[in-house]
Amino acid sequence: MKMSALYAPTLKEDPAEAELASHKLMLRAGFIRKVASGLYSYLPLAWRSIRKIEDICRDEMDGIGAQEMLAPILTSAELWEESGRIGAYGPELMRLQDRHDRTFCLGPTHEETFTDLVRNELKSYKQLPCTLYQIQDKFRDELRPRFGLMRGREFIMKDAYSFSATQESLQECYDDMKGAYARYCERVGLKALPVAADSGEIGGDSSIEYMALAEAGEAALVWCDCGFAADDEAASTTVVVSEGSGAGELERVHTPGLGTIEAVAEFFGFPQNGTRKSLALIDGEGNPVVAIVPGDHELNEIKAAKLFGDFHLMTDEELEQHGLFKGFIGPVNLPDGIRLVCDRSLQASKAWTCGANEVDYHFTGACPGRDFTVDAWEDLVTVHEGDPCPHCGKPLKGGRGIECGQVFQIGQDKYAAKMGATFADENG
Repeated sequence: MKMSALYAPTLKEDPAEAELASHKLMLRAGFIRKVASGLYSYLPLAWRSIRKIEDICRDEMDGIGAQEMLAPILTSAELWEESGRIGAYGPELMRLQDRHDRTFCLGPTHEETFTDLVRNELKSYKQLPCTLYQIQDKFRDELRPRFGLMRGREFIMKDAYSFSATQESLQECYDDMKGAYARYCERVGLKALPVAADSGEIGGDSSIEYMALAEAGEAALVWCDCGFAADDEAASTTVVVSEGSGAGELERVHTPGLGTIEAVAEFFGFPQNGTRKSLALIDGEGNPVVAIVPGDHELNEIKAAKLFGDFHLMTDEELEQHGLFKGFIGPVNLPDGIRLVCDRSLQASKAWTCGANEVDYHFTGACPGRDFTVDAWEDLVTVHEGDPCPHCGKPLKGGRGIECGQVFQIGQDKYAAKMGATFADENG
């Protein structure tokens, strides 16, 4: 076609709405135009680019034996209720009602739809494994759409679903998909790290994300030259902690007004990782819990949710109800009925500096097993840059990344079992 006829309206100045360089350039070059918050039209140049990207994606999917199809964008809420995800997915799941007051969802992902499809069709182990995929619009009701196409309410996604008869076959499908994703990233010119990731609402025990390193990335990553990489929601490490003061003896110290980790560390004259940070919360069943982590680390909300369910930090009223004092909570003399869960990195430490469960007082030299009893040692913290690599022990590097793709090894419990997707094995 003639360039003079090309519909590519360009802009001379950066649009006020755009923050990221990529967003500014796509608007100025006439690739996209905003329709509403989180919604964009793809103009001819952008659509040409997307079609090329889709072709590479199809080539890699077809290369591992996956078959393309197309499922409805609109899905019945009954399927989401069957899997148990309709409540768990939260407000990002777009819902609507038809004229007969039946509830439907605009799919952010299609596990339920594909499981429903194959449970009526794949009846024998001889038909397995089977991998189906589609390239289709997806929707999520973002609270604050931002960064142009990176965080929108409507987006194009390739989603694939494999069904296997055995764990060995599941592993093969998972490995094939990881390989296809790695080749795809290489072919489109993305330097993407394969990182261990949290499975979120999709489910499963194993998950790999392909993350392109970028300052504008929304995900925080840690990685090591030895090959280890993970997002900070899934990473585990042996956090280095130092002992506080008063090793060997439990001592009650007057600390007037010192209700923060920074103030306590400065008062005693040692690093923040010589203190112990205590967080009071209510777990998903309404029970009180005190979680303790090294003073220089934070409680990882993803890990905590797996341990404590739909938890929340105690309000001032709840703290008062359970006899706890903000800024001075600790494991010694903890009120009855409160479960104590501590980060594993603290297990070898025998001299804790922590709140004394008394306003304006801390303990030094507190020893687990002697001065208090820990109900459980768990992985609770968000891993930081500089923490030891769990594989080789060298300091981890840190940065941010943009998710290019994610592969999940889900297993049978999340969807197949709940939705009655079964098949006849060799024994019928």
